[in-house]
Amino acid sequence: MKLPFLEQEIDVRTDLRESNDILDNPLALKERMHEDGYLLIRDLHAKDEVLAARKVILEKLDGKGMLLPDAPLMDGIFNPDYPEPTSTGSMGNKQLTKLPEFQAVVEGKPVMGFFKEFLGGEARTFDFKWLRTAGPGSGSHIHYDIVFMGRGTQDLYSCWTPFGDVSLDMGPIVFCLGSNRFDKVRKTYGQSDVDRDLIEGHFSHKPLDVIEKFGGYWATTSFSAGDVIIFSMFLMHASLVNTSDKIRITADTRYQLASEPIDERWIGENPKGHYSWKQKDAKIEPLEESRRRWGV
Repeated sequence: MKLPFLEQEIDVRTDLRESNDILDNPLALKERMHEDGYLLIRDLHAKDEVLAARKVILEKLDGKGMLLPDAPLMDGIFNPDYPEPTSTGSMGNKQLTKLPEFQAVVEGKPVMGFFKEFLGGEARTFDFKWLRTAGPGSGSHIHYDIVFMGRGTQDLYSCWTPFGDVSLDMGPIVFCLGSNRFDKVRKTYGQSDVDRDLIEGHFSHKPLDVIEKFGGYWATTSFSAGDVIIFSMFLMHASLVNTSDKIRITADTRYQLASEPIDERWIGENPKGHYSWKQKDAKIEPLEESRRRWGV
């Protein structure tokens, strides 16, 4: 079906493969991750815990004036008078990411237990959590995660968690399936570090450009509270445009073996995060120049 994706409307499949049938088989999960680049797991989290976190997050957003006055809180209707109509803010905001209800989901037994079995040992998560509160009109550019967090182990995984149901019109995450096997892109863009190299970070803002040049296809699905999708550092993804009147609340969290090296930018009580990328006076190389240099 055709869905709004950044500056284009393109065909996006909605048939992502679920992996609940192999949840008790770590070897099969690893094989599927290698093949597909992702694992879609329905109802990994208890729905009531996710909705409890949604409630406290929405209460904070309501206090900022981001929600439509007098509308039911849990509906998360965006206030059109809010001064940032396409806001994707709140990333790393401790007032939200340190909420016990939020922590209970992203550091709770279901997800930590999953990664212990999947990775074959004690798992840990980055202390920094990317919480996104995306209003109407918002969307994100196409990228690999590795360029933002690749200084530790490469056996690192992202987990996208919706805090509430996310229908297709709310702009869910979208993947370029097959992009985990774009060898030249992996060896060039995929070896970059945004703080070291001062590149733009994303690979493209034209989804058709990606599949026409490299292959693959774009796919997403609708999500319910409790679902997660876990994916490789080298699976190209973005988010579709939120065309609804609601705020899409999601979190991106990262998991790895506790025994392996970790990217120092994202750990500690006050993670330093990106210390040179897009900071004041940083000279960012234009995307077109980067891709010319990489030959992609």
